[in-house]
Amino acid sequence: MTVISSTQNPEALTLTLVAEFDASPEQVWQIWEDPRQLERWWGPPTWPATFEQYEFEPGGKASYYMTGPDGEKPRGWWRITSVQAPNRLEFDDGFADENGAPVEEIGAGHAIVTIEETGDRTRMTILSIFESEEQMKKMIDMGMEEGMKEAAGQIDALLSEHSRA
Repeated sequence: MTVISSTQNPEALTLTLVAEFDASPEQVWQIWEDPRQLERWWGPPTWPATFEQYEFEPGGKASYYMTGPDGEKPRGWWRITSVQAPNRLEFDDGFADENGAPVEEIGAGHAIVTIEETGDRTRMTILSIFESEEQMKKMIDMGMEEGMKEAAGQIDALLSEHSRA
């Protein structure tokens, strides 16, 4: 299985997901850099994502929606704060309303993605940092941890389409 661990740390207000792949760091980076590849795994299998805007650079913005099994389309946004190809990406993220504006009452999180070579594999760590215990609990209760595991579980199939660099 792709995901090797998922750890909640309420004291630090973090959720950490670690996955390993039989691919190069550059190939794993591509699944973040290319919005068409990102759409193929961002979101659980029954909630595929569509990115409408994707500016992959510091200060860049991304907006997307996920389509649920019943046709529901919850929206999200990113504000990219750091891009250090092919090893580190940071962004603020949150929910958006139907016009793409941030939903302030839910707040925003911060994600730090690190990609590193570990022997003949590549490890991807996604650290999600929350604003408060309440926000973290709400996100976990909404299924964020399970959804991230399911989403990351789709990456192996995507990477297998490319040969190791």
